[in-house]
Amino acid sequence: MNFSKWTGLGNDFVLLEPGESLDFGSGFEQRIIKLCDRRFGIGADGVVLVTPMDAEGCLVLNGVGGAGPASKAVANGVDFEMRIFNADGSEAAMCGNATRCVAKFIRSRGLAKSEDTKVFNLHTKSGLVRPTLLDDGRVCVDMGHPRAFLNSIKLTADCYDFTAETVSMGNPHAVIFVDDIEKIQLEKWGSILEVDRQFPDRCNIEFAQVISPTQIRMRVWERGCGVTMACGTGSCATLVAAQRTGRVGVEADVVLDGGVLHIKHEEDGPVLMTGPAEEVFKGEISI
Repeated sequence: MNFSKWTGLGNDFVLLEPGESLDFGSGFEQRIIKLCDRRFGIGADGVVLVTPMDAEGCLVLNGVGGAGPASKAVANGVDFEMRIFNADGSEAAMCGNATRCVAKFIRSRGLAKSEDTKVFNLHTKSGLVRPTLLDDGRVCVDMGHPRAFLNSIKLTADCYDFTAETVSMGNPHAVIFVDDIEKIQLEKWGSILEVDRQFPDRCNIEFAQVISPTQIRMRVWERGCGVTMACGTGSCATLVAAQRTGRVGVEADVVLDGGVLHIKHEEDGPVLMTGPAEEVFKGEISI
């Protein structure tokens, strides 16, 4: 199987090359876990499958439509299905960092409608997201509107009580604001809070410290992955939570372990996330 390794600020992914596929039958989760294993596999936070779509919304699988008249299925070079699988084998509904990587993957593999195509429609389990390739090499993603979740809730981990602002960006997030992010026990507290009884489907946990009205320092525990160096949807959720609590304005830089994402959210508008994405290497693996 041919693959490429991509990273969005250290949040890293295995992308299958065009024409490659994974067997979704028995043992699929174990195959994902093996690919993501950093000692016995490629090593990644997740595996991403990108499938072109035709003008009628049908998947184009190796030149054959996933539905409808197979002989008429031709990829339009704009619409793609994006499926994301976490390092534990579970499927994620959305991933912001993967979205930026996929946009560059589409362009670099000649899958785009033309060399001038800069905006793509990525169809995910949580809805449509639209990445735009910028002239400076970064990618700006329209992440859609933040969604209602549980609002403010109380959480407890290891005898510590927290107030969390919950936000859904197509996946659930609980943002906890702290005075000193260097003092948090991310791995210990994150693993406990992810499976709190208030989160039947588990939850991504963000600890955030507002440095200034335009800068937030954030660290994240992602469900299905654990501690990661960056989380795009988590950065979006963090800005929305900070706005909700009067800590920041329309936009801010979110400083993560792996680098900086710029997040912007105007009232009643979509959340815009801008940041880098890079291809690390290509390879071939038997699985």
